[in-house]
Amino acid sequence: MKTPGTVFIISAPSGTGKTSLVNALLDSDPQLGVSVSHTTRAPRPGEVDGRDYHFVDRAGFHALVDEGAFIEWAGVFGNFYGTSAGAVQDELQQGRDVILEIDWQGARQVRVHLPEAISVFILPPSRESLRERLAGRGQDSQDTIAQRMAAARNEASHWAEYDYLLVNDEFGAALADLQALVRTRRLRRAVQGERHRPLIESLLFEGSSAVN
Repeated sequence: MKTPGTVFIISAPSGTGKTSLVNALLDSDPQLGVSVSHTTRAPRPGEVDGRDYHFVDRAGFHALVDEGAFIEWAGVFGNFYGTSAGAVQDELQQGRDVILEIDWQGARQVRVHLPEAISVFILPPSRESLRERLAGRGQDSQDTIAQRMAAARNEASHWAEYDYLLVNDEFGAALADLQALVRTRRLRRAVQGERHRPLIESLLFEGSSAVN
């Protein structure tokens, strides 16, 4: 019997480097999966349907909402984003840990359905560095950057709702912190007790033999 995996919620203001950290975490850990969100926004250059997002139109998205297909969904900058409940549960039942890269609105909804989920909030090292990162993308107007800065302040105001807080000042250190959180969660008694049950039984019960 597999011990169900853990959901790790990771949130951050836009421009904090969250996606780069999540991708590096996934590359370093084959037991981690990520739920690919559905969105109504248009693909950006280089984005691939099914890999970066499931791109759907508004009618299709709201049909999924009506079906109860999402564990969380929200409107952001005039577009909608949602996480498939079925896809997350399938991964968890296979014993895989799942990362949900979502905003504070989605995190609140997930906690209602999965109160055992572990949540992590990531901050930029400074306001100035955040503005530089947003402007450095070269894809957005000054008005859009100003809107994103305002949204970043709003997102950051919810940091205290999370279990853990990281600052992405030095990428390698921030990644190491995320990896440590995942490893620590896997060492909890319920998980290790199931994984090493043959060993435990061989130590406690005469006549048993370890299978490890």
